[in-house]
Amino acid sequence: MSNVVEFNPERRTRRRTSAASRAIPVPRGAALPACLDSWRLALESANKASKTIRSYTDVATMFITYLNDNSLPCDAEGVKAEHVRAFLVRERHRTSPASADVCFRNLRVWFNWMCSDEIQERTTSSPVLKVDRPQVARKVREYIGEDEQRQLLATAGSNSFEDRRDRALMTILYDSGPRASGIMNVRYTPRDPDGNEVDLRGRRLRITLKGGDQHWLPLGSRAAQALDRYIRARSAHSRALTSPWLWLGIQGRNTAHMSPEGLRDMLTRRGELAGIRGKVHPHRYRGTAAHELLKAGASDSDVQSIMGWKTREMVDHYAGDLAAERAREVHARLSPADRI
Repeated sequence: MSNVVEFNPERRTRRRTSAASRAIPVPRGAALPACLDSWRLALESANKASKTIRSYTDVATMFITYLNDNSLPCDAEGVKAEHVRAFLVRERHRTSPASADVCFRNLRVWFNWMCSDEIQERTTSSPVLKVDRPQVARKVREYIGEDEQRQLLATAGSNSFEDRRDRALMTILYDSGPRASGIMNVRYTPRDPDGNEVDLRGRRLRITLKGGDQHWLPLGSRAAQALDRYIRARSAHSRALTSPWLWLGIQGRNTAHMSPEGLRDMLTRRGELAGIRGKVHPHRYRGTAAHELLKAGASDSDVQSIMGWKTREMVDHYAGDLAAERAREVHARLSPADRI
């Protein structure tokens, strides 16, 4: 009976189950390209600025390409902290620490979204760790001083349409520091009060902030006068009756609407004419307005409200570099020893 093989059904079943278990792949997370498409929809639904969406998605696309090129996991569950770290190191060497920091911040937002209770595409914590944030050397912010502002205004001293327009823009920027997209997308429709965003009597403009919120930007007397003077010149423009936009152009494809890019080009040109050191741009005015308001005695909460900022930290972000200068001026005015 040596040729008889004993049948053990329990043993055979156990062996088959083990083989079947080995055939089942380890579950993966959703593919990152699919997550990117969903994230883009979420950003658009949240009314994020197109520039912000482009920055987020460009970095996410770069990261996906990096993972694929290096045969690394490219799904929501498979990405590890070491993969993100290697990508950031490569970006730092390929471009700059500042660029790598942008990649870090954008990837952190993306993975936090995937880890959120609402999305739940990743069951473990985010692989974008705070300790891996690239170190970026802090640069001193450039401001527009009073003398520089006078030099800039001097380049727009004629009675021409262009000079009136540019002088009004530079005065408003120095006075209240709006973002380029906010100031350049103001509508002027005096025949349609509901859509009109210019209130000269109230000395204010209704602008749209980053994120879509609307905000009344206050104007000082000189800013309101410069704007009023520009509006009179605007009435003679060929697009005055057909364009709903406050700021009109004089050259290019769309003279019915001077764009934020047109504002940047104008400031660069005026800065060169005035001999200003460094490039003049709208964000340089943003910090200037905050500093000048604080210097004149406005509180942090006043500046936050005037500029339309949601957090107190933005005051320090834009005006913190000159805090010591403001403190010295306060001390000179309130010196304890001088009162004896």
